[in-house]
Amino acid sequence: MPPDLWERYGARRADADAASGVHGAFHWDWYERCGPGSELLGALDGRTVVELGAGAGRQAAHLAVTRAVAEVTALDSSPSMHGRGHKAYGAIPRLRIVRADATAYLRKHPNTFDVAYSVFGAVDFSDPCQLLPAIATSLRAAGTLVFSTLGRYRNGQEPESEVRAARLPTALADGTPATMERWVLSLQVWERLLAGAGLEVVGVQTVHDAGRDQHPPMVTHIVRAVRPPGR
Repeated sequence: MPPDLWERYGARRADADAASGVHGAFHWDWYERCGPGSELLGALDGRTVVELGAGAGRQAAHLAVTRAVAEVTALDSSPSMHGRGHKAYGAIPRLRIVRADATAYLRKHPNTFDVAYSVFGAVDFSDPCQLLPAIATSLRAAGTLVFSTLGRYRNGQEPESEVRAARLPTALADGTPATMERWVLSLQVWERLLAGAGLEVVGVQTVHDAGRDQHPPMVTHIVRAVRPPGR
């Protein structure tokens, strides 16, 4: 089994959530303090929804509690995040917390979901050439994909103009150095990849946050796409 690259991050995230109560709101932007909320997902009454790279599932839990969904699946491949999700949100009705690789899971569930979304989640950390076609396959006709992604690197570097992953330093739970891949792509590249996967871009919002308290400025792109009927 590959090492869990999210265990160390998950512990910090859980502490931050407990301190700030951000699980009670839905955010797309990096610092979780501005921009739109879950209304970007459209009408969810009676719909099946999947979050890709849900972490512990706090955003999915918010939807299950506040929107009249049929079901929300919080999908994440990390064992530690999956465990935290079950502990924190496992008793919430209409919420399924699933541990699985997003691409593999979606390929096994064609025409299943009305809405898929990712908040700096699996869309950022999975090969888009594999994941985006799997998303299109998993959506029902006229289904919607919404995802937020970095508009540029955290150090201010411009996004990639081709499909190329950055290898970012991280650490395992015991402090051992490790790396993870993250796709920080220009909007033009995302649009080309989505079109190639059979998804049509219907809207893009860009959220600028100037940063504060020594946190750098951040740019978030929020992309909405649909699987056109007949495809």
